[in-house]
Amino acid sequence: MIIDFNNIDETVIPKFKGGEKSIAAKMYFDQTNRILYGRLESGASIGLHTHDTSSEIIYFINGKGKVLIDGEYELVEAGMCHYCPKGYTHSLINDSDDDLVFFAVVPEQ
Repeated sequence: MIIDFNNIDETVIPKFKGGEKSIAAKMYFDQTNRILYGRLESGASIGLHTHDTSSEIIYFINGKGKVLIDGEYELVEAGMCHYCPKGYTHSLINDSDDDLVFFAVVPEQ
């Protein structure tokens, strides 16, 4: 199966999960997975949230930022991958001057 993000409309979600500013994302959903190509502008964040029924894998395509997981910050940049296991809490923050662009997969478990 091919998911062509070039043909998926971008959705802008303000204050996603209680974060700052908004996330712009092209999203695909089926019964068990969420797959998205996302972008956080400078100063934007995805709020702190817990993955009770899923994990999340985020691969960073462009930019720099940080992830808050288990009370600690981890710096991220293009070429890195962040993994949030089921049952963990995390947040994604773009504290740089450029967009933070990423690809994320959230499989229900």
